[in-house]
Amino acid sequence: MQRALRLVLIPLVFLAACGPVSVQQAERECFDRARLAQQPRGMVKLGTGSGGGVKGGASISVSTDYVLGKDPSAVYETCVMAKSGQAPTRPLYDRPDWKG
Repeated sequence: MQRALRLVLIPLVFLAACGPVSVQQAERECFDRARLAQQPRGMVKLGTGSGGGVKGGASISVSTDYVLGKDPSAVYETCVMAKSGQAPTRPLYDRPDWKG
């Protein structure tokens, strides 16, 4: 009986983790996705090691939303709806932190 109960409860715990999040959390998570839909992002790192050698690296992030030419506002709204089940509290372009 206990084993059967565990076999039922364990998958429910994982499914609960996949449930909807608050609209505020969804907006935070989807904001970066919208930024990547606007344009690729990159970073370059340069530094020196203790032996005097130069170390460096670079990375670039390109989203499929950008490659497909999707509107960042549509990406944001769709993402928030999918994660929270609710519309965003304000459109992407009305957010004060949006630099479009």
